[in-house]
Amino acid sequence: MAAKSADKWKKRALGAIRRHSSAVRRRYAHRHTCFWEHSLIRKIRRPTILLFAISCLLPILSRAQRTQNLTPEEREKLIAKRNAIEQELESVAIIDRKVMVKMRDGKRMAADIYRPKDTSKKYPIIFSRTPYNFNYWDVRLGAPRDMSTELDAVKRGYVLVEMNERGHFLSEGNYEILGAPLTDADDELNWMSAQPWSNGKVGLIGCSSTAEWQLAVASRGNKALATFIPESFGAGVGRVGKWYEQGNWFRGGAFQMLFAAWIYGEQNQVRPMFPKDATQQQLIDGSKMFDLAPQMPPVDWAKALAHLPEEDILKTVGGPKGIYADAMPVPTGGRMIQRTPNDPAWLKGGLWNDSEKINVPGLWFMTWYDVSTGPNLAAYNYVRSTAKGEVSNEQYAVIAPTLHCQYKRATEHTVVGERDMGDARLDYDALTYGWFDHFLKGEDNGILKKTPRVQYYTMGLNKWQSSDTWPPEGAKPMKLYLTSQGNATTLHGDGALVAELAKADHPDQPDDFTYDPLHPVPSYGGNVCCTGNAIPGNGGALDQSKMEERPDILVYSSEPLKEGIEVDGPVETTLYVSSDVKDTDVTVKLIDVQPDGKAYNLDETIQRLRWRDGYNHKPVWMEPDKIYKVELGPMNTSNYFGPGDRIRIEISGSNFPRFDRNMNTGGNNYDETAGKIAHTEIHHSAEYPSSVVLSVVKR
Repeated sequence: MAAKSADKWKKRALGAIRRHSSAVRRRYAHRHTCFWEHSLIRKIRRPTILLFAISCLLPILSRAQRTQNLTPEEREKLIAKRNAIEQELESVAIIDRKVMVKMRDGKRMAADIYRPKDTSKKYPIIFSRTPYNFNYWDVRLGAPRDMSTELDAVKRGYVLVEMNERGHFLSEGNYEILGAPLTDADDELNWMSAQPWSNGKVGLIGCSSTAEWQLAVASRGNKALATFIPESFGAGVGRVGKWYEQGNWFRGGAFQMLFAAWIYGEQNQVRPMFPKDATQQQLIDGSKMFDLAPQMPPVDWAKALAHLPEEDILKTVGGPKGIYADAMPVPTGGRMIQRTPNDPAWLKGGLWNDSEKINVPGLWFMTWYDVSTGPNLAAYNYVRSTAKGEVSNEQYAVIAPTLHCQYKRATEHTVVGERDMGDARLDYDALTYGWFDHFLKGEDNGILKKTPRVQYYTMGLNKWQSSDTWPPEGAKPMKLYLTSQGNATTLHGDGALVAELAKADHPDQPDDFTYDPLHPVPSYGGNVCCTGNAIPGNGGALDQSKMEERPDILVYSSEPLKEGIEVDGPVETTLYVSSDVKDTDVTVKLIDVQPDGKAYNLDETIQRLRWRDGYNHKPVWMEPDKIYKVELGPMNTSNYFGPGDRIRIEISGSNFPRFDRNMNTGGNNYDETAGKIAHTEIHHSAEYPSSVVLSVVKR
């Protein structure tokens, strides 16, 4: 490369390019499998404040943060280790980095390709496409990043293709969640399967944003796609059955606020780029100096998410213009915060919905404390019931007890939040590579026969179990009715869950709570990710008993169980509700109360009452003090309530910032700064049989 040419493109890049030192954007260890973690990652501590664009919610720090506290000896040792892995990779692989693959509209996507050196054979392809950083060079350390994943794939006889989504890093075009347009995936699959080193078969793998695009692509029937392995993929599910979450943007019609924090670091469309005429070698050389990852200004999300109106949250923290609140030149048009659950724009992007049939073998991974276990399970069951022929029997699922994408962080004592779940480890590498060996290489390795159709972890029992279906065979509904003497407020009230419905002559003695949008119930743990310091624990099982001292939370508990009960499957709540405002929210948590009083949350849900009759029509408003039947979206769990435990549900009007606040006005909500205080009642009697139905398996 001529010095003059090098100086030219370096000068054009230098002024704008900044390295990224935030907690999540710099990592590639969770890019296409949070399974393929490396030993260094397990030593990393979680920062006090996470700066977000997050996928797997692993506390994996930037390379700068990972190395800045190393002693000179530790640094030298790490550099030597990284160099040794890179050298071994070079000895067994043909390495082709910064390949710019042209799409049908002329935009180019950046890929790194690793393939075995034996050119006498053709190889199957493992394809990982991500919005996150997979730069091969650790710029601050001055050495390669850990290339163990690439080395492992090549040594196992695979080509590994890593590619950035449109609009990120070296990939051109405008970013849209899930990498729309969908034609990009067709162009990518067609290109790589036609390469002379390809056997024509491609398998997909990834977690979170590196997985969520897979479902819609799998439905397109590309002949090269032989199988897919989506992990924690809920934001890829638009609509399935009763679920209208539109990629986890909503739950029960309420905005899931994790996306405000996440998009902050993702919609960076004014960004530095290398010149279009830069050669491949110049891009490779440049990647050892720059990686195009932004360094977002620190944000205290606990304060930022409380800003009103919520459409201005990113503007207020100095975030870039983009799809969250602004019109953008992408298929959906942007302006996501302004959309309703039934907005036609949701159908124009990369979301999968149940009008799109999937006829590709799939190995689906989920976790109990993820954002989206319910729609994920619904999608799995839907594909299993609609796929053609033998493909319907080639859908397998694994449900771990961890947080979002933290599968391989399980240990002998897997602690999720504050609760010890026991030994939740599983040999994920053996499972995923065994799956690929069968479907991409055609090996008759018995993986389908020896692997249970559904593997799920039962909390409380703290063990892996298996079934041919979900829910497991033999699961039976058990209905518990809400009751009280009108004083279910706090855990010291008289709210109860009982097996028998109140008698017809028993008066309705409703319980009431006050919900003030300016003083909502704070989220505490839960089934969530990606909210920085806004939610204690950033999710998981936390003792809710302190929260249950609040006067705006209703608490209903069973008597201590004489015998244990195993709950596997959906938990459905029906409430009879009245309020003095035209629209408000009702929230529910499912709790396992231990004999010592610790109250661990299992799952949570919400219903925005304007959408109580469904999402595919205009909102319906409430009349003051009129009683309405409200069926909330099901919660999901596998949990053993042991002898002496209590089954409990909490009811309130908010769970913030897990979900956004209803301003109670009947307005747009996203553009409002002033709200109304709601006085809401939960009714329970023979006429108004508020209840919770659990899916119980007897062993």
